[in-house]
Amino acid sequence: MSTENEGTAAPTPPAAPPAPPVAAPVDAAPSAPAASAPVEPATQQLPPTPAPGAEPTQQLPQTPAAQPAAVQPPAPAQPAAPAAPQAPAYAESPVPPVTPAYAEAPAPQALGAEGWPPPPPAAPAYGAGDGHGGGAWGVPLATDGAPQPKRKGKGGLIAGVLAAALLAGGVGGGVGYWAANRSGNVSGSTTVSAGNTPKDLKRDAGSVAGLAAGALPSVVTIEASAGDGEGGTGTGFVYDQQGHILTNNHVVASAANGGKLSATFSDGKKYEAEVVGRAQGYDVAVLKLKNPPSGLKPLPLGDSDKVAVGDSTIAIGAPFGLSNTVTTGIVSAKNRPVASGDGSSGKNSYMSALQTDASINPGNSGGPLLDSRGAVIGINSAIQSAGNGGFGGGQAGSIGLGFAIPVNQAKNVAESLIKTGKPVYPVISVSVDLAAKSDGAKISETGASANELVDPNGPAGKAGLKPGDIITELGGKPIDSGPTLISEIWTYKPGDTVKLTYLRGGKPTTVDITLGSRVGDK
Repeated sequence: MSTENEGTAAPTPPAAPPAPPVAAPVDAAPSAPAASAPVEPATQQLPPTPAPGAEPTQQLPQTPAAQPAAVQPPAPAQPAAPAAPQAPAYAESPVPPVTPAYAEAPAPQALGAEGWPPPPPAAPAYGAGDGHGGGAWGVPLATDGAPQPKRKGKGGLIAGVLAAALLAGGVGGGVGYWAANRSGNVSGSTTVSAGNTPKDLKRDAGSVAGLAAGALPSVVTIEASAGDGEGGTGTGFVYDQQGHILTNNHVVASAANGGKLSATFSDGKKYEAEVVGRAQGYDVAVLKLKNPPSGLKPLPLGDSDKVAVGDSTIAIGAPFGLSNTVTTGIVSAKNRPVASGDGSSGKNSYMSALQTDASINPGNSGGPLLDSRGAVIGINSAIQSAGNGGFGGGQAGSIGLGFAIPVNQAKNVAESLIKTGKPVYPVISVSVDLAAKSDGAKISETGASANELVDPNGPAGKAGLKPGDIITELGGKPIDSGPTLISEIWTYKPGDTVKLTYLRGGKPTTVDITLGSRVGDK
């Protein structure tokens, strides 16, 4: 698969091989009630590798906020007809009104001459079913406005009133507690205190916040500018106490020949830097601070071979120039063959990548991908973006498909660059047809002589491979294309012996191959 570096897409695949084959490289909601409150791959050459397209994403529609129901004003009293008794509030609904009834209700109506039952209090919730006062408390009035005759026997009436008072008392107590907790908040919004917050709130060292705090001082934002003023921003991290910074080749390529480089730490201090060595095929570069400060703290390196799918990840970088940005995710896949291009050199980089869904964007390139212990397991290098290149056709952005160079490979490359300034690639010395449509990596049959397509003195030639053979497995891992073969070869070092399976006439053969070497990029 092909991806993008800094948001630039790799070339679109041709329908057929356009040129002579390349040599195989070195490694390769119902409505609310009225009274409710408002709801808040090649050895000698590195031709471009096609990039598969991707479907554009869609935005989720915005969820509209709920609107509060309008409260109806109290209906005027109708003296001409008798009013039906209103059920007490506790019989209608246990939910208290938004504002206590005693704050809303109008003055109580006048009662009959007999004075019983006594006038209600300022219309508590249990005294009026609609929360607006009225005649729900006592007996209904007659058509002339006078009270109906009392029943004989006061005991039943008194007992009923007492029972109602006891029940209402329970409801009233609940309403009082509810109202007390909402005091000073007539809008109906409720807040909850988290309790006593310590003056110095400390995060656990193993939390994301703790790990980020420990790693950020060792991550730098790199600014690269060419002689013509062009350049960009990327990320790197402290590799050792001597001031070496590890990053991507495509981050510094524009400033490698006569340009300017600087590295800014999270505390804002900026230092000039220079390129120590670059490996275009691996997309790895090493810089060195010209006047490094004392006390540099290198980030610890993990073991990318022991990473498991589902492990937590933390990515640190400067997406779109926003320095010191931290995002999280998981390892989504391992050994993902990726060919990425910078869109300018016409050459691709190959890696057997760690895939992560941690948000990675242009500017994250070269930054560390950490595990749950804060150790570096990869260098963030490429992303797969949507086919439309992002919103408005601009620079590509994260869709949750990020790729990082495994740190074990990056460490081997960095050591070579620090010692000699040049990269060393493992090779099998064959020319691979990158555009072939086959279930494996096909050794080219045309475009050059047989000895140029398969070096008889090289690792593959000595093992008996010939033009037209299809390599299907390397080191126990399936090979489905030329880029995949290159990516897998480049996970090894020169001199390593690996098992290789190939097809000839449909018959599989497995041989041992000792990898050769090539120094420098071509």
